[in-house]
Amino acid sequence: MSRLSPAEIEGLLRAAPEWAVVGDAISRTFQFRDFAEAMRFVNQAAAHAERVQHHPDILIRWNRVTLTLSTHDAGGVTHKDVDFAHFAEGLKP
Repeated sequence: MSRLSPAEIEGLLRAAPEWAVVGDAISRTFQFRDFAEAMRFVNQAAAHAERVQHHPDILIRWNRVTLTLSTHDAGGVTHKDVDFAHFAEGLKP
């Protein structure tokens, strides 16, 4: 899988504008009502990551969850990352 250009990333994330490019990755922080809701989101994201064998970095801070996605083998953002970002958008409460 090949690394996407900045213009490709921008175009593909147009439908998910809260995601931002951070170095060689894309990242977004989701906010929930409480810790339990945040953990339900994390568990759904983790199950998806296992299904597609593509694992984000996950930072949990009480009611906030930050996902950071990068395809390390490609040295940056690929379609795998953008696809995961779009999946995560569908998990929002």
